[in-house]
Amino acid sequence: MTFAWLAFFDAILAIAMIGAGMVGAHFRLIAPFMGFQLFALGFLLSVIGTLVGLLAIFLTRTPQAQAGRKRAVLATVVCVLIAVPIFLTLISSRKYPPINDITTDFDNPPEFTYAEQLQHEPNRDMKYNKTKYADRQVQGYGPIGPIKEHLDPTAAFARVTEVAKASPSWTITYNDPATKTIEVVATSKLWHFNDDVVIQVRPAPDGTSLIEMRSKSRDGIGDFGVNARRIRHFFDRVALARSPSDQNPTTDEDQP
Repeated sequence: MTFAWLAFFDAILAIAMIGAGMVGAHFRLIAPFMGFQLFALGFLLSVIGTLVGLLAIFLTRTPQAQAGRKRAVLATVVCVLIAVPIFLTLISSRKYPPINDITTDFDNPPEFTYAEQLQHEPNRDMKYNKTKYADRQVQGYGPIGPIKEHLDPTAAFARVTEVAKASPSWTITYNDPATKTIEVVATSKLWHFNDDVVIQVRPAPDGTSLIEMRSKSRDGIGDFGVNARRIRHFFDRVALARSPSDQNPTTDEDQP
């Protein structure tokens, strides 16, 4: 019965750790990364509980040890229900490269100005590392280039700013009309992770505008594809904001 109790305690602790991590981070009682660490600890406990529970089920198969069998089965089922979905999510996330900084321009990426003041580490270097990220981005996500707007840079910047203001969970922290640049903090819904986004409108030779963008996570090594999706979704919203008179079929894949 010792192993049955151990599996049961593992199940309870796993639920407690996962609940504390998610609730604490969501309601800003703890830092997002700490909440995620508690969640990861709960997952680890559920894996251990599953193994211990299976052992307890095996050891309680005899009539003399039946007293702990129900507890062992219950603990094992609970741990499996916790561990399996998380494990499958981790397996599916392997398709994403272990990077957390995505840009539409490897050679001249938009650079952060104000975001450096918002980092966990003061004066953290926010420069883009092409050697570290570029090849992995292409391999993991394919082409992610800028989009062209058939507007002059001032009008395009106004549109970009309005779309950014209307984007859910985005807060504009920096706006520089001179360089046609805005910086944004994007906050995830559940964990309240903060990612930094910089968007810059650049003049194109034909009088139109190119919208360049970069999205970078503050925590972790990978991002589960969040930054790449954020750029693509933002560009989709910009396209939806075009008026019927805008003849702008150009996509990011068409850009050099």
